[in-house]
Amino acid sequence: MLRLKNWIVLFLIAGALWHFYGETYEHSGFQGVFYEIKEDVNELIENPAVTSTVNTIKQEFQILMARMTEFQENNDMKTAPILEKPKLNEPTNQTFSIHNIEIGDTRSNVEAQVGSPKRSSINEYGVEWSSYHENYQNFFMVAYDNQDKVAGLYTNQDLLSSTLEIDLETSRETVLSSLDEPLSAIRKGLVRYQIQNDEENDTFFIDHNYVTIFYDKHENSTVTAIQIISAELEQQKKEYFGKPTPDLKDGLEYQLFDLTNATRVVHGLPTLSWEESLRKTARNHSKDMADHNYFSHHNLEGQSPFDRMKEDDIVFRIAGENLATGQPSSIFAHEGLMNSQGHRENILKKEFESLAVGVAFNQNSQPFYTENFLTK
Repeated sequence: MLRLKNWIVLFLIAGALWHFYGETYEHSGFQGVFYEIKEDVNELIENPAVTSTVNTIKQEFQILMARMTEFQENNDMKTAPILEKPKLNEPTNQTFSIHNIEIGDTRSNVEAQVGSPKRSSINEYGVEWSSYHENYQNFFMVAYDNQDKVAGLYTNQDLLSSTLEIDLETSRETVLSSLDEPLSAIRKGLVRYQIQNDEENDTFFIDHNYVTIFYDKHENSTVTAIQIISAELEQQKKEYFGKPTPDLKDGLEYQLFDLTNATRVVHGLPTLSWEESLRKTARNHSKDMADHNYFSHHNLEGQSPFDRMKEDDIVFRIAGENLATGQPSSIFAHEGLMNSQGHRENILKKEFESLAVGVAFNQNSQPFYTENFLTK
């Protein structure tokens, strides 16, 4: 038994450090004008002010109809036909598989089944999440080790199969009765990082992998997603948070964007486009919070998200903002946001058309996430 003086015990209760904040604002873009009503109809018809007003109303109506048509066309383009779910087989070497892929499979085997990834971006483990999907249907992500073997898996869609018959309709109660006790901590070197298992997620050590099962509190605490990380990949990350780099910043931003669209597809909603012009606004707010140690929609100058957007010349009719901090990855941030009613409503708001994500790190490597949603 190790003595306390021989190693450092550091407990980070992840759940207690996680924060979320969300806000939505609607702006019609129109102003009302009131005119005095005349009793004489002829006088009204001949009045130049009335004629001008009627013409203005006709123009505004035509603009409105054009916007509605454009919005419908955009939604039609983004809402792809529903694809069939692949036939799922019981795992052969592991307890869990995703899209019939298991930890230890080769990249060539994965891509023979599903083709090339739609995006590859750096994650907190210092390797890439490669995302595979067809218009965000049948969405899953794979992390490969330096031998091009599967070392990490994630999905929030119905692609999970298990030797224990755990799937995305399984309750947390059933999961806990089917598996051994969840882990209370993960040790990295001389440091133990405490894990808070609760109604949102549990982490288990199964088949030499760290398996985190996420639950949806709004769907009777049933399984909503799963992440599987090999023990070797987990130990590659020396601390609770990943090492901040520009590539990790980009990766966390794009991963949160992809996770949002994958979730919208599950709920029958059109996907969002990436709003590059808004990325600066989102990043700047995350950086401001990280640099000045606060967490709020309103910055230290009192500006709201919508003030910041207007200052950056972002034009919108509807906008929304979600904030998160304390989570080690976009996966944990997204799953937490989906379990918070206000943030969930922003993620699943059918009127939104686009999204930008901005990430920044504080001096302790802790990421701050800002999601800005938009409809022009």
